Amino acid sequence: MRHLSDQLRHHASSLALAGVPSPRADAELIAAHVLGVARGKLLLVDLITDAQATRIRELVAARAERVPLQHLTGTAPFLGLELAVGPGVFIPRPETELLAQWGLDALAGLDKPVVVDLCSGSGALALAIAHDRPDATVYAVERSPDALKWLHRNASGTGVMVVEGDIREAGLPVGVDLVVCNPPYVPGGQAVPEEVAADPPEAVFAGDDGLGLIPSVIERAAQILRPGGRLGIEHDETHDLAPLLVPDFTAVERHPDLAGRPRFSTAIRKA
Repeated sequence: MRHLSDQLRHHASSLALAGVPSPRADAELIAAHVLGVARGKLLLVDLITDAQATRIRELVAARAERVPLQHLTGTAPFLGLELAVGPGVFIPRPETELLAQWGLDALAGLDKPVVVDLCSGSGALALAIAHDRPDATVYAVERSPDALKWLHRNASGTGVMVVEGDIREAGLPVGVDLVVCNPPYVPGGQAVPEEVAADPPEAVFAGDDGLGLIPSVIERAAQILRPGGRLGIEHDETHDLAPLLVPDFTAVERHPDLAGRPRFSTAIRKA
């Protein structure tokens, strides 16, 4: 038997030496995963078995090699949900929760809204909106076969309708109230954290300037949104989407992320 508190101190130190940004939190989340308890319940655990200690050590070693924590635990939190994730699908980030919350606020006062999540990946945006608005009809569009495996798994039993195909061609309804999208937008060649490098490149990078797909997102949104319908797109902090949006949209706004950097833009479909 081993004392959990001693194990956590040791593993947090190891992760810190490896350059992991949140070593204590990651050590605790790995231990909670192995022990099958909530992170907040770890204080109630004194002794762990040798087998549990070995498994925690194995996962910590993988994390020290910068394997994403979410790949080790198999889940990613998103706006109160736990999404299944793994190799082949983009791991949702806390910054995208801001876009999801904006989308929910945009739906306030609408009865039985219709929502489309383009480039859905794991389904984070679609599922967060469907969870908070069970009266909504929500479509999640994705083309990657690997990502679709995770999307179908997460959407199973939720009512979210998965649409397989390219966003430019997939069959979608018209008269939609809200379109949200977290597309690939990182400029090619830009350095990214090691954890981001574990995401599928097609879900991260989009041409030399990062705008390889966003014009198509805007064009498709303009096709399916009703007049007065709203669009929200996540993008790189260097992007100004206003010139792309103004032909078909009004009330263009840029919104900051948790660090105060421009992270997503919103607009309203013109009449």
